Amino acid sequence: MKGRALGSNDDGAHHSELTLTEEESGRINDLCVELATRHSSMLGEALFAETREIARRIPRRVRDFLGGFKRESADHCVIRGHVVDEDRIGPTPADWRDRPRPNREFPEEIPLILYGHLLGTPFAWPTQQNGNLVNDVFPIKGYEKERLGNGSELPLTFHTEDAFHPRRADYLVLASLRNPDRIPLVASRPRPADIEDRDLDLLFLESFRIIPDGSHLPQNNTVDPGGPDREFEDIEKRFRDREPTAVLSGSRRRPFLRFDASHMEPDGDESARAFRAAHDSMDRNQVAFPLEPGDHVILNNHRVAHKRNSFAARHDGTDRWLKRINIRAS
Repeated sequence: MKGRALGSNDDGAHHSELTLTEEESGRINDLCVELATRHSSMLGEALFAETREIARRIPRRVRDFLGGFKRESADHCVIRGHVVDEDRIGPTPADWRDRPRPNREFPEEIPLILYGHLLGTPFAWPTQQNGNLVNDVFPIKGYEKERLGNGSELPLTFHTEDAFHPRRADYLVLASLRNPDRIPLVASRPRPADIEDRDLDLLFLESFRIIPDGSHLPQNNTVDPGGPDREFEDIEKRFRDREPTAVLSGSRRRPFLRFDASHMEPDGDESARAFRAAHDSMDRNQVAFPLEPGDHVILNNHRVAHKRNSFAARHDGTDRWLKRINIRAS
C-alpha cells in the first residue's frame, strides 16, 4: 500500500500521509526498544552512529515514502500508526528541566532520530532545552502566557522554526505522544496567486527585521558555569542586530519561506501591508493535523510555517505532549 496524497494546489504544493501496517509499526517499535536498552545516554557519538545504521532497517515502504517527500521538496507529510506505550511513557511531565535523559519515553524518541537520518542529519541547538537532541513540547506551569512551545494560553503564531537563524533546520519532525483534546498542529504558506504583485515584490526584499524567540534565552534553559556562553552571546547579538531579511526567496511561483509573525517586524507601512497579505494568505490555506498519539508530522521548514492555537492546560499529567527534532539536509 502506498502513501496517500491528501491534497495539492495549482502552485505545486502537496502533502501526503502514510499509515503504518501493524507489522511495520511493530518492526519500528522493536528496533527502537532494542536501541533504548543498549544506550544510557543521548550524548556522544555511539547512539548517533548506531541510529544512522539502524535507519537502513526501517521498513522499505517508509524509507521510500520519506525519500519521495525529500526528492519532491514537498511541504509536509505525516506517518501514522507508531506505537506509543502509555504505561511506558507515564504522565506528561511538569517540566523538561532536571529530567534524566534519556527517560522512560526513550523508545518513543528514537523514531524521530531514525527519520532524521533518512532525511539528513539530526542536530540540537546548544541554546535550546540544554542542547537535547530531541525536545519536549508540553505546557509548563508559569509559562501559560509565553509564546513558546511550553506555553498554552497564548497561541503560537505562524512561524518557520528558528526563522532568525541562517542555519535553521531544513526539516522538522513533530511526534505526538499524547493529545487528548485533539489540539492540532496547523501548517500553511502564502500562495503567490493570493498576493498582489506590488506586495509580492516587497516580500522578496530584505525589508523585515527578525529576532530570536525566547526559547533560546539563558533563563529558559538550565545553564551552568561551563555552559555554552559563546552560543548565548550570539543569541543576544541577534536580538541587538535585528537582522534584515526577506520573507520570500527563490521562485516567484513556489518560493522559499522565512516567516515569524511574532518575531518579525516590517520596515515601513508598505512592507507591513505586504506582510499582512502573506499572513492572510496563510490563514486561507492552512492544513490542520489533529495529532493522534503515534502521528509523526514532517515539515519542510523552507516551504511552510506552522502554528498552534491556545488551549487550557490542566497540569495534571494528561496534557498534550509532543516530541520535536531538527534536521539539516546533508
